[in-house]
Amino acid sequence: MINALEQYDPQIFELIRQESARQSGSIRLIPSENYVSRAVMLASGSCLTNKYAEGYPGRRYYEGQQVTDLIERTAQERAKKLFKADHANVQPYSGSVANLAAYAALIEPGETIMGMSLSHGGHLTHGWKVSLTSKFFNSVSYPVNDKTGLLDFDQIRDLAKKHRPKVIISGATAYPRVIDFEIFGQIAKEVGAYLVSDIAHIAGLVVAGIHKSPVPYADIVSTTTHKTLRGPRGGMLLCRQEHAKNVDKAVFPGLQGGPHMHTLTAIAVAMAEADTPEFVAYAKQIVKNAKALAEKLLEYGFNLVTGGTDNHLILIDLRNKDIPGKKLAKALDRARIVTNYNTIPGDPAPPMNPNGVRLGTPAVTTRGMKEPEAEKIADFINTVAQNIDNESVIEQVGKEVLLLCSQFPVPEHFIIPGRNSI
Repeated sequence: MINALEQYDPQIFELIRQESARQSGSIRLIPSENYVSRAVMLASGSCLTNKYAEGYPGRRYYEGQQVTDLIERTAQERAKKLFKADHANVQPYSGSVANLAAYAALIEPGETIMGMSLSHGGHLTHGWKVSLTSKFFNSVSYPVNDKTGLLDFDQIRDLAKKHRPKVIISGATAYPRVIDFEIFGQIAKEVGAYLVSDIAHIAGLVVAGIHKSPVPYADIVSTTTHKTLRGPRGGMLLCRQEHAKNVDKAVFPGLQGGPHMHTLTAIAVAMAEADTPEFVAYAKQIVKNAKALAEKLLEYGFNLVTGGTDNHLILIDLRNKDIPGKKLAKALDRARIVTNYNTIPGDPAPPMNPNGVRLGTPAVTTRGMKEPEAEKIADFINTVAQNIDNESVIEQVGKEVLLLCSQFPVPEHFIIPGRNSI
């Protein structure tokens, strides 16, 4: 049977085919990327994309919500069970929208928020100067320790006492160590602030019990639904019951119109997949792979921010290799190894040409790669770094990468049929 897309729009069909081949034939090390299951993909491309559902289950502004209400309630209940939360809002279009909604649910425009500096591992929406979050709210940033690269809670506490923020944000996008949400909760209480915890990167590790959950300590927990959680590209807010009404109002009608029901449906599927022993095993392997990759890179003389990793990501400081991060990232891409150049704490270089490269292991772990493959990937990275201007060597590494990828096909299914909960 001729594929409908191929028949109607052969150009886009071919571009999608090319992207599929690229994802299959490369080692994808961007920490925020992963592979979803065939079930999640089918839900994302289902007839739910046809349906508007402004409002919430039982309180919609359009008719014909008999099925959408059931789907959204299912997604909510699965998320609440997974994260052990009082309330879940599964409508945010993205993690960025979810973060802004979290602040809007708790404080008024112009009040002070305090989050991790972007250049030290935080996210744009934690109040960085180029983000609208710094224009809607008065923003204060906290750094990591210059020498260790670790969170300095004495410094964070001092900043909080000085600026008295109404919201403190814990969480990061480029921090390779465990985050102590309990201490953040204590600091927030000391200064009378709310705590918002952004676990977009580590949500899969949290539900698997590998990283401490912020749910007992935070007023609102924000997350994406992809990355380590391995669902579709969306966002989610979890909160205490006392904040549920304000959270829902902040998402709709505060920041959004109708939810993307096809994404929301896929989120429900991903929550079921995450509620399995197989998912826990996968999450544990993510960390094992990251540690194996980090240890091998250290053997090759790479400097790693904080000296290693406790989670899914690694941040390389390339200054001792005298290679700009952008140059290495692009050379690795030519060798079919996909990373992103990234600032490092205290980086004197500009953000578009920083001294760091960020790596992560969720996608390769989904493909079934384990510690021996992680060490092999470190070999590839080292070879490219040592031959950064030698295109023939880079091309040869690309061939070896393609051979490795052929041994670990992208899986279509992650769980045993009938094992889903709820």
